[in-house]
Amino acid sequence: MTVAIDIADRRVGPGHPALVVAEIGVNHNGDMRLAAEMIDAAADTGVDAVKFQSYRTEDFVRDRNLTYSYRQGGRTVTEAQFAMFKRCELGPGSLEALKTHCDRRGVVFHATPTSEEGIEELVRLGVGVLKNGSDYLTHGPLVAAMGRTGLPTVLSTGMATLAEVAAAVEAFRATGNTRLILLHCTSSYPTPADEVHVRKMTTLARAFGCLVGFSDHTASALAAVGAVTLGACWIEKHFTLDKSLPGPDHAFSADPTEMRELVDAVRTAEAQLGSSRIAPARSESAGRRDFRLSCVAARDLKCSQTLLCHDVMFARPGTGLPPADVELVVGRRLKRDLAAGDLLLMEDLA
Repeated sequence: MTVAIDIADRRVGPGHPALVVAEIGVNHNGDMRLAAEMIDAAADTGVDAVKFQSYRTEDFVRDRNLTYSYRQGGRTVTEAQFAMFKRCELGPGSLEALKTHCDRRGVVFHATPTSEEGIEELVRLGVGVLKNGSDYLTHGPLVAAMGRTGLPTVLSTGMATLAEVAAAVEAFRATGNTRLILLHCTSSYPTPADEVHVRKMTTLARAFGCLVGFSDHTASALAAVGAVTLGACWIEKHFTLDKSLPGPDHAFSADPTEMRELVDAVRTAEAQLGSSRIAPARSESAGRRDFRLSCVAARDLKCSQTLLCHDVMFARPGTGLPPADVELVVGRRLKRDLAAGDLLLMEDLA
């Protein structure tokens, strides 16, 4: 049985609303003014948290001949990975400014580091949660370093085999830290409908007995809603102010209107899930009264008459004896005259 955990001032897990994250990632394009505008716009959509990437390009791109292709403005752009990431890298002091802005707007700031130094920087800033990207899932030392902080940690599992996820979970739990969320995602941008595989999330929950969530790279809110119905406690989606902005992630990111629709859809799905207890809903009370059936006189009946099966029928409203009690009626004598259609009540029977 998984238990809820605290992330900043939010309770996350069973019985609590999913934490919805706007992943700004690199969509600020290295522009702090744009980053601040994006935090404001994300907060206005109703998300709970905002995520950035706090990488150093040299940590993961050494070969400057590596390229990356993405869609921008209806065309394919190919550029050197090193230059692309370096352009969007956040400089010294940037994370602190962004966290301060997030705190001011009431959203949880967090980021994805690519080194132990990056983790230490986030800890010094007082973040409430750490996030490990799918590309770093197999980096056992970094996962363990996250565990040693004692902070709740989210591990993305895009591109992973079950064995790779198991190794990462083992590395994390070996530190004694149990506050773990595994995030299912498909590392394809955008993700085709038949490649989403939301049910992988429930496999992760069963296999590792931990909280699970969903990083949504699809073009709508449908997959996020499906994830919530399957128990996701964390929903993450890339966010941009404008899909036509330059950069690798804008085209498949949700704009403010789409993010608001996702937040509303998730909250509606949570409300609709409701309780698993089988009992009439509050809104059904009038229906039970007006639409259920009762035992009624099938024809005009006289006082002292002994009731036979054909003297009783079932009709609305449901305020009399229910059909299940017909055996209590048949064979009894009436204390008063009844007209056809009158309810049969226990006080009418001798």
